[in-house]
Amino acid sequence: MLRARDRAALLTLLDDPAPGVRKSLLAHFTALGDCGIQFLREVVSGLNREQAKHATWYLAELKFGDPAAEFRGFIRSLNYELETGALMLSRTVAPQLDTGACVSALDKMAARCRELISEPATAREKCRIINRVLFHEWGFHGNVEQYTDPLNSFIDQVIVRRKGIPISLSILYLLVAHRLDLELEPVGLPGHFVVGCYTGKEPFFVDPFDRGVFRDAEEVLDLLRSNNLTPNVTDLMPTPVREVLCRCCRNLVNHYGTAGHPERARLFAGFVEEFESTHARESQP
Repeated sequence: MLRARDRAALLTLLDDPAPGVRKSLLAHFTALGDCGIQFLREVVSGLNREQAKHATWYLAELKFGDPAAEFRGFIRSLNYELETGALMLSRTVAPQLDTGACVSALDKMAARCRELISEPATAREKCRIINRVLFHEWGFHGNVEQYTDPLNSFIDQVIVRRKGIPISLSILYLLVAHRLDLELEPVGLPGHFVVGCYTGKEPFFVDPFDRGVFRDAEEVLDLLRSNNLTPNVTDLMPTPVREVLCRCCRNLVNHYGTAGHPERARLFAGFVEEFESTHARESQP
């Protein structure tokens, strides 16, 4: 087992972006073997979600462990952070995923937005800039033609293919907005998914699947009515990260089933059960 001072030293270095530091840490974790794997897994399931994100990167780079088991550990930790969860979800089917490349792409999108934002700017003005960068410059769009393609649900594939479904495009939007310190929330509507901003007098909503169109509360409710749904004002409330990731898994159960991949469907059904049972235990008085 690692000594307390060694653990503390490693934790201080995890988020260091210097190539030399990362190369040295990779070599050190390789030398530690099982001890290093256990340390990184504990960080992934720990309380500090920023450290967990970097520990996930090292596990991916070192090709250590079982990504499905690591995602289950993340679910049980009850400490949910959207970017970490989205990347870990992708690794369950793509263990060789280059998480660093995904993070760099998100950083690049956010950096371009910063170039175009003139401060002081309102949240709506910043969202207009995000819309320009994501949907016009990068060309992200909803995959209407192949909506049930499982690849639409994985953040790495969304970035590479520039297309996705409402929930995955909303996650992309939120991850870029987070880098701009813009307070946006995921909103899981019945049958659809959008991004909400609640910082002003009246909330507004952005629909990434529709190339970032803005809607007010009543327009969102009208959208639901047009889909033969009976809306409720509570539908407009923010959705917890736990439920966002669980909903991704539910989609994948259906989409892998449609694609004729029952083993993958069972894998994600297991994740859904894990989310639900973990939440049920936590909710008990």
